[in-house]
Amino acid sequence: MNEFEKNVQTKRNDVIDSGIGFGVSFGFFALIFIIATVIDYIGS
Repeated sequence: MNEFEKNVQTKRNDVIDSGIGFGVSFGFFALIFIIATVIDYIGS
């Protein structure tokens, strides 16, 4: 057993962290899409 398996930093489930990362990424790209749509609407 290696040193990192004995000294675990956090016991949280990785699925939660993965979901948060996905949500933040999705929100960021959705925000860029919304801003681009608004600019396109104003420009036309």
